[in-house]
Amino acid sequence: MRQNPAETLRRVLPKVREVLHVAGVEMQLTAAVSFLTILQEESVSIHTYAHSFLQIILLHLEHKDAGVSNAWLETLLSVIEVLPKEILRHEILNPLVSKAQLSQTVQSRLVSCKILGKLTNKFDAHTIKREILPLVKSLCQDVEYEVRSCMCRQLENIAQGIGTDLTKSVVLPELIELSRDEGCSVRLAAFETLVNLLDIFDTDDRSQTILPLVKSFCEKSFKADESILISLSFHLGKLCHGLYGIFTPDQHLRFLEFYKKLCTLGLQQENGHNENQVPPQILEQEKKYISVRKNCAYNLPAMIVFVDPKNFHMELYSTFFCLCHDPEVPVRYTIAICFYEVSKLLNSGVYLIHKELITLLQDESLEVLDALIDHLPEILELMSTGGESNIQENKLSSLPDLIPALTAAEQRAAASLKWRTHEKLLQKYACLPHVISSDQIYYRFLQRMFTIMMTNKVLPVQKAASRTLCIFLRYNRKQEQRHEIIQKLIEQLGQGKSYWSRLRFLDTCEFIIEIFSKSFFCKYFFLPAIELTHDPVANVRMKLCYLLPKVKSTLKIPADKHLLQQLEMCVRKLLCQEKDKDVLAIIKRTVLELDRMEMSMDAFQKKFYEKDLLDQEKEREELLLLEMEQLEKEKQHDGRPMSEKTFEKKRRDTKTPTALPKSIPISVPGPSSSTPSTSKEIKKSKLTRSQSINNQAFHAKYGNLDKCSSKSSTAAYSPSASGLAKTPMISLTDDSFRTRNASSLPAAFSPNNPLPSTSRGTGNSADPKSSGGKDAQLRKATLKSRKSNP
Repeated sequence: MRQNPAETLRRVLPKVREVLHVAGVEMQLTAAVSFLTILQEESVSIHTYAHSFLQIILLHLEHKDAGVSNAWLETLLSVIEVLPKEILRHEILNPLVSKAQLSQTVQSRLVSCKILGKLTNKFDAHTIKREILPLVKSLCQDVEYEVRSCMCRQLENIAQGIGTDLTKSVVLPELIELSRDEGCSVRLAAFETLVNLLDIFDTDDRSQTILPLVKSFCEKSFKADESILISLSFHLGKLCHGLYGIFTPDQHLRFLEFYKKLCTLGLQQENGHNENQVPPQILEQEKKYISVRKNCAYNLPAMIVFVDPKNFHMELYSTFFCLCHDPEVPVRYTIAICFYEVSKLLNSGVYLIHKELITLLQDESLEVLDALIDHLPEILELMSTGGESNIQENKLSSLPDLIPALTAAEQRAAASLKWRTHEKLLQKYACLPHVISSDQIYYRFLQRMFTIMMTNKVLPVQKAASRTLCIFLRYNRKQEQRHEIIQKLIEQLGQGKSYWSRLRFLDTCEFIIEIFSKSFFCKYFFLPAIELTHDPVANVRMKLCYLLPKVKSTLKIPADKHLLQQLEMCVRKLLCQEKDKDVLAIIKRTVLELDRMEMSMDAFQKKFYEKDLLDQEKEREELLLLEMEQLEKEKQHDGRPMSEKTFEKKRRDTKTPTALPKSIPISVPGPSSSTPSTSKEIKKSKLTRSQSINNQAFHAKYGNLDKCSSKSSTAAYSPSASGLAKTPMISLTDDSFRTRNASSLPAAFSPNNPLPSTSRGTGNSADPKSSGGKDAQLRKATLKSRKSNP
């Protein structure tokens, strides 16, 4: 049909029609799927399709095999969607009148029910009322309960096609009669259809007709088959929401108590029995009770709305507690999925479910943990702010069990074979700088990330730990700790004995380029990265070759000219000395890509404005972290430590704009001729702005981190990758920082014993005269020395 439709229809299709009469199940199923594919691909016009294929489809609808019959029916229902009205009337609707008669087989009448549900949306109301609704009524009163049940489930589609008036006059009476049917499956179908059609009916119909039916159905449900309880528990939330406005206080209370009763159904029986000694019917009943409680957990957010979140503690907390501690995993799994929705609904009352969060984090089943961590960052944010976005005080200090629960959850995931859960958990831990303190992360999580990177055998898990560690480093607020982390990364990974560790170092370098500013990477990681061009293992050199375009994109000219020279020297050595043919082929391709790349300039370039702005913002925040640490030390030295609340209040008063102008001179506090009081105000302002790094600024950045990642990874391999330029500002390696912070560093991090790093030449200030004289002379001297010794 794709290559030659005309000849296929003329020569092949007749043979297919002949052989289908005697074909087996597999061939019938294949033919049904093939006919449907031809329709979906529009290999022929719809009129040609109807003429050639429709009769074959209709002929096999009543195949004796139920699977084959359903396959042809699915094909026909898809065909009905696109057939014009005249073909539908003559080829399907008219023959349907005889096919729906009692004289036909049960299978024929079941097929007619489903076709009628599909046809309703294809005709106008007059045709439906005159030709389709009589058939619907006839099938609703069929002698076989299977047919009545099937037709009842199609009434929802029919009601949506005929409008409100006809639904009230025709469909509702049929539903009322079917809800009193002797067949359990028919009553169940009527109940579910009524619930799904609640929005169509007005208040009078709901209060006078539907509510009494629902009450009667709920009262009889415990005496009936457990399958009715399963359906009722699944639809109860939607039912309570649809009837909310017409409940009396007494009815409201009765439905709430009914829900609570369902939540504990089956838990009153004695547990701990041996399954081999229990009759099969009892085990089957217990499985149905588990399904009921699982559905109740699914409906918990709707029931919280039903009772009003303000009344959660009095009305539903005990039920929520029971669901979180349910002995069955499917129930706890479902409540873990709903936990975020519950947290959002409770808002300022979210503190009520702190303990349940810890319980689910410590759950013995990794399925429960996996479901919970899907929204763990959002849950922890709600917990930390108390559900109110304008409250900046971190409230997780009142939850001392959180950190042990998080670390225990990670260790439990690490000890299992479910590495995807472990990977996801490590990725979600990237939100922790926003909800707990930098010191807590440093002492409780950082070393664990290193251990995973060094010892775990699963590559995605190692990469997740590496990226999360980089985010922890990004928002660490103590320079001494940052230096220690950087030193560990370089010594234990970049210079590690295992080639696997050195490969992970290159992964970490890629994350550093993504998360940090260019100047940060050039200062600490540029030289250790390109040193791996001399690595004895070909795989390490190969991975570095792939990373070189991103490494080059971090350089700016003319400030980083000496680093560019070193990069070019390493590439030349690889070209001349490389003996591995695979590495040599890759470096040759990489050289061509490096040559096509445009080098970034110190000044803003118009076509890279947004990327330059993003990098400038990263660098500004990194500077503010250094300033904040120094100013906090000065405050503590003066005996006037600032609380987090005070910081946040001042930060809101002096909130920095997100869109920066083309040139914002950011300078380090140096010698100034201003009065002491003015100097203190400046320091307070900078300290307040700095405080936003771990709160509002981080939250905004964290939300866009993946977007930045995808953009940067795409740009790094394009000719414009290195066009990221920054506004001239003081580098992170400014000598004034070194002088100022030297006294606060331990011996290992003093200026006389620095980390392996490279220093970018400082850019020109917007107004050189505004800088301190000593700082300017020192920077000039440093620049001259670098030029003389590249």
